[in-house]
Amino acid sequence: MAKTAVASPSVDLEAIDRLEQKLKQLVAVLDRTRADSARTADELARTRAESARATEELTRTRAEGTRAAEELTRTRGEYQRAADENTKLRAEIDLARARIAEAEGAGPELNALRQERQQIRGRVDDMLKQIEALNL
Repeated sequence: MAKTAVASPSVDLEAIDRLEQKLKQLVAVLDRTRADSARTADELARTRAESARATEELTRTRAEGTRAAEELTRTRGEYQRAADENTKLRAEIDLARARIAEAEGAGPELNALRQERQQIRGRVDDMLKQIEALNL
């Protein structure tokens, strides 16, 4: 019986050893799970920070887009006003050119009228001389 008494504790030790081995494996799995969980939490924090930065950048980009649209609207208005002013100035230039052409055409007519006036003065002088000669 002494042999059986000695064999029994070794069987119990083997079971305890197996249990210890399994516990060590379980602790290792638990440690890996905790490490994975910590890495996942870190990755989640980085992802959230990146998401916040991306959201801020998107907000800035939208604001820049809005400012660009407002600037474009303002520029289009200025362009239209400038185009209207150019049209008005072109009309004034055309009118001034027409006046210049008219004035240039009046120059020869004015010279002809001056010559005609000189001729009439000459005739009137001649007539006055003839009248004076008759009155003598």
